[in-house]
Amino acid sequence: MTPRSALLLGLAFLGFVSLGLPDGLLGVAWPSIRAGFGLPVDALGALLLAWTVGFVLASFGIGQVLARVGTGTLLALAHLSVALALFGYSLAPHWSVMVAFGVLAGLGAGAIDAGLNTHVATQHGARALNWMHACWGLGAASGPALMTSLIAAGRAWQVGYRAIGAWQLVTAACFAATHARWPRVGTTPVAPARRPAPLARTLALAPAWLGIAAFFLYTGIEASAGAWGYSLLTEARGFAPMAAGTWISAYWASLTTGRLGFGWIAGRMAGAPGLRPCIAGMAGGAALVALGGRGAASGAGLVLLGLCGGPIYPSLIAATPRRVGAAHTANAVGFQVAAAALGQSLLPAALGVLAGRAGLEIVGPALLAAAFALLAVHEGLAARPARPS
Repeated sequence: MTPRSALLLGLAFLGFVSLGLPDGLLGVAWPSIRAGFGLPVDALGALLLAWTVGFVLASFGIGQVLARVGTGTLLALAHLSVALALFGYSLAPHWSVMVAFGVLAGLGAGAIDAGLNTHVATQHGARALNWMHACWGLGAASGPALMTSLIAAGRAWQVGYRAIGAWQLVTAACFAATHARWPRVGTTPVAPARRPAPLARTLALAPAWLGIAAFFLYTGIEASAGAWGYSLLTEARGFAPMAAGTWISAYWASLTTGRLGFGWIAGRMAGAPGLRPCIAGMAGGAALVALGGRGAASGAGLVLLGLCGGPIYPSLIAATPRRVGAAHTANAVGFQVAAAALGQSLLPAALGVLAGRAGLEIVGPALLAAAFALLAVHEGLAARPARPS
């Protein structure tokens, strides 16, 4: 790896730490935000929807945007957008203003996610992608710690958003300072740059649609387990709040652990041979959640689901250039990241509707069914021949 390549990879890791930081703030800050604006509990949905709209808009067409402005410039502007949105949160006089800034935050986050995934997938591969996504976990874990310490010290929730906004400005400056060093989109270490294919041509490829389905399902499973696991353990199975909270923390930690560990072996287990047992392990974890009852097996199932699921997102991204070819990679990554955002929002919401009608015990079987669906989609992807770069 050349010094230039190592520098850009380090900045990509930094960018994913920055991407994770705001994600961890909201859960801790929400009670204070709700009290300050006089909101009902379910008002959070408006902010999450605004963020999702921005995220999907930014990521869906990322290939065309990267071709026009370049990776480094786009990442600098995207971090600047997130910074402005976070400062906007802290200064918003009304809830509607904060929701409007949610769209800007989603636009920045979608561009960062899709842009960095495209770069690392084409330049470095599965190992670096797994480690980069582990950096997101580091940021997502650090955000709550910062906000908790500030609120415990009697500081306002706005201070936390301003602190992370300042961090985003520093990160934006790093990308701006190196914007000329980033390779053009479509470049690989062994091939010259080529302009991304039109979006319609990429959407005509069957692997693009299978990839969209895979990302929708995977992130839906990940988010659903995190969103409903605590309620299942406490309300349906009688776990003490502290015990249930410990299992949920272990679930999120296991995602990062899985990515770190898989990064070491990704070169030897790339593609279907590595992901097939991971998805099967997710199904095994979901089965434990479904059948574990009031014992520790329920929590252990969540941990197994997270450990096995952690490598799937970055490893599927890493396989994208092989599945669709260099000219379609940036477009396909953008589609996949957009689908992931939709899965992260829609599947937990759908599971909530099911739980409201059938009870919380539906969570385990629903996770198991989604894991089997993901396995079927992955086998469809694995059966497709590689496309030339």
